[in-house]
Amino acid sequence: MAGRLIYLMGPSGSGKDTVLEGVFSLMGHGCYLAPRVVTRPYTDTERGSIPVSASEFASMESCGLLAMAWHANGLAYGVLRDINDKLVAGCDVLVNGSRQYLPEARKRYQDLVPVLLCVDERQLLLRLHARGRESGEQIQARLMRNANLAVLDDAPGARPVALIDNSGKADDAIRALYEYLNESGTGRRVNPSRGGHSHRHAT
Repeated sequence: MAGRLIYLMGPSGSGKDTVLEGVFSLMGHGCYLAPRVVTRPYTDTERGSIPVSASEFASMESCGLLAMAWHANGLAYGVLRDINDKLVAGCDVLVNGSRQYLPEARKRYQDLVPVLLCVDERQLLLRLHARGRESGEQIQARLMRNANLAVLDDAPGARPVALIDNSGKADDAIRALYEYLNESGTGRRVNPSRGGHSHRHAT
């Protein structure tokens, strides 16, 4: 595959959607921001998602419509298989991924570029409360899960996990990830171009 699968991970509330959209706007043409299929009603705080029912998700998975699928926090998540066509066409594909699913994702995409978004625990707690999506019990469960997945092991022959701190301003994390992706060690260089949104999946 000519394009890179840029697999962004991080705890709920770490700002993955914001960082993905920011990096996408900087990378411009030749980049595709993949929507995430999720078994949860649409909310304004989860842009770029495709909400489906549990039965619809199961049907999509069984029919082979999903390139990747995983379960976390009582929900099912997936990425549509059209990302494979984008990669073959030479597009870099940005994906909101799962830390727990990373080993399987690496098996499916050998040149996957793994990136972990890190956030200070206190800041993460404030963000989870602010978005108002989970109960106090659910927030504590997410914080516990984050602690268990705070360190991701590298795999032999695979790209190491890049760490990006998003405890402060989102623009700083966006710039840091954009610059990392443009380093020679991460694959082909992307020409910066603002406003190139023609490859964005409509949701």
